[in-house]
Amino acid sequence: MQNVDENGATSAIPPAELEAFTAKLVAALKTVYDPEIPVDIYELGLIYKVDVADNKDVSVDMTLTAPGCPVAGEMPNMVKEALEAVEGIGQVTVTMTFDPPWTPDRMSEEAKLELNMY
Repeated sequence: MQNVDENGATSAIPPAELEAFTAKLVAALKTVYDPEIPVDIYELGLIYKVDVADNKDVSVDMTLTAPGCPVAGEMPNMVKEALEAVEGIGQVTVTMTFDPPWTPDRMSEEAKLELNMY
C-alpha cells in the first residue's frame, strides 16, 4: 500500500514512520554548526530541501551563509556524515546551491534569539 502526501506524491513509507524518520534527520542536521556562527545549520536556514525516497535514500539541497565561506568544501561532507549516523538511512546525497542566495530571513526564531537579532 502506498500513501499520498499533500502534494499528491505517493510514498511506500507509512506516514507515522516517515514523520519519525524525518525527526531523526532534523536532529542529525542540528548537530552540524556553521563554525563562524554559534547556531546549527538547520536553524540558520541553510537546509533548503530534504527528500526521502521509499528506500530511505536521502537527498539534501543546502547552501552557505556566503559563497566564500571558508568551510564551503567541508560543509556538505559534515552534513552527509551527520545524516549517515541516522539508523535505517540509505544513501545520502548532499548538493550545494546558492540559488536562491541565503539571507537572514531564512533563520528560525530560535536562531535569531540566539544571535540577538531582535
